[in-house]
Amino acid sequence: MFGTVVVGVGIAGLARIRDLMNPMPSSPSEHLKLLGFVSRRSFGNINEAKQISLEDALRSKEIHAAFISTENRSHEETIRMFLEAGKHVLVEYPMALSAKAAHELWEMAEQKGKVLHVEHIELLTEEYKQLKKEVAGKDLVKGTLHFTGSVLDEKKAGFPAFSGIARLTWLIDLFGDLTVTSATREEQKDKNYSRMTVHFQTANK
Repeated sequence: MFGTVVVGVGIAGLARIRDLMNPMPSSPSEHLKLLGFVSRRSFGNINEAKQISLEDALRSKEIHAAFISTENRSHEETIRMFLEAGKHVLVEYPMALSAKAAHELWEMAEQKGKVLHVEHIELLTEEYKQLKKEVAGKDLVKGTLHFTGSVLDEKKAGFPAFSGIARLTWLIDLFGDLTVTSATREEQKDKNYSRMTVHFQTANK
């Protein structure tokens, strides 16, 4: 069995704990054993998963991998700590708030001989797989992707473009590398409203 720890118990972290404790039959998850979770808040136990300190998770010889589900801004530091401790890491997107930091983390994982995997679960859904089949072999002439969400805490989530990073990953996976041609931001603080509009161009313009 491969010992694991979940770091962060928001929506994603709780889903990780649930799935690790109840793996799908005959799935790779059956070889993973949840040995605890780490949180700044005090929970004691969640279901049968026990809360452990970050220090214990980093030190434990039984823990081989960490699932990081904290706020965006803390991903980079947490990944570094677990790689330095000799653990494999799975992190919810985005890995870091800059491309430079992300490249440094990939290099660090390679030097340590550890797996560093950025998870974007939406790319594994049946709906997305169907969408990918529908666009295969077609040329994108023009398109618009619009989505809404609640206003994010920028201190934790990073600058506003990161709230759309998942959709950007969709577009790159579907249509290849993209170049930003323009980007604007509109803010109405009195209405707690923010909007970012970005235009991209594919490699074949």
